[in-house]
Amino acid sequence: MPARSYVAGNFQLVIDGVKCGFLKSVDGGAAVAEVISESVGSSYFAKKHLGQISYGPLVLQFGLAMSKDVFDWINASWSGNYSRKNGAVVATDHKLDAVSQREFFNALVTETTIPALDGSSKNPAYLTLKFAPEYTRTAKASGKVTSAVGKGDKLWLPSNFRVTIDGLDCTRVSAVDSITVKQSVATDDIGDARDYMREPTKLEFPNLKITLAESSAKSWFDWFDDFVIKGNSGESKEKNGSIAFLSASLKDELLRIDLFNLGIFRIGPDKTEANSDRMTTVTAHLYCERMELHAGGAAPKALKAPRAAGVTRAKGKRRR
Repeated sequence: MPARSYVAGNFQLVIDGVKCGFLKSVDGGAAVAEVISESVGSSYFAKKHLGQISYGPLVLQFGLAMSKDVFDWINASWSGNYSRKNGAVVATDHKLDAVSQREFFNALVTETTIPALDGSSKNPAYLTLKFAPEYTRTAKASGKVTSAVGKGDKLWLPSNFRVTIDGLDCTRVSAVDSITVKQSVATDDIGDARDYMREPTKLEFPNLKITLAESSAKSWFDWFDDFVIKGNSGESKEKNGSIAFLSASLKDELLRIDLFNLGIFRIGPDKTEANSDRMTTVTAHLYCERMELHAGGAAPKALKAPRAAGVTRAKGKRRR
């Protein structure tokens, strides 16, 4: 009799032996072999064989109930102090009995997406994390899955946020577009390794798009006039700030993104229609040189230059 199939229940993330919490979704991580075609003599048909194996990135979605270890890993990447991690995504049935696990080794964070913030949103939102492992393996798993992090804790709504920028009136900011921070990764394919090492290269922070009520935008227009029109755009005129993700009570910070060296480059009114009862808004576009991610309301750090890029390699052998 064939083995019974099961319906996926939950997915738990484990990093370096630490149970980090449950995931909203997981995708990727499969091994793929390159197919190489070669012409052989006068043969009409090409000879095909397998080349190098590569492993797709893992893409995870999760809420703010994840362990601080996850956010520390992301922030280390954002700060140029990247580290490689070993771990697994453990799949369970609806009773939280483990059925399988997708193991990953020496993984580097490559992309982090913060969902769009909107004061009118009523649906929970999730962060998306993409990381590139050197290799992955699928293995059996057993036992009951538990986590030190509550499965339903800190269910966060994207309407619960606060923007703060030095010298600007942010009391009526209504929306912030989604933010994606990207870390390019190159493959070191020199040598005879079966699975090649991956090395971080370029780190890219996106521009910010912030919407606020026109009635509270005077300080923003004044900054634009000075910074752009009058050309006073030196580093001393740039600003620092933060975006805080708040609890349902709007009192506690669940997560915060600190913003460094902000510069405004565009601001203007949004489209409106006659006889509309919709509040008139403007949208400002800002560049940002650097960001930091902090969980649990950690105190903001003073602005300082990023430390030289370093690397901590997770324990694990490079396969040959």
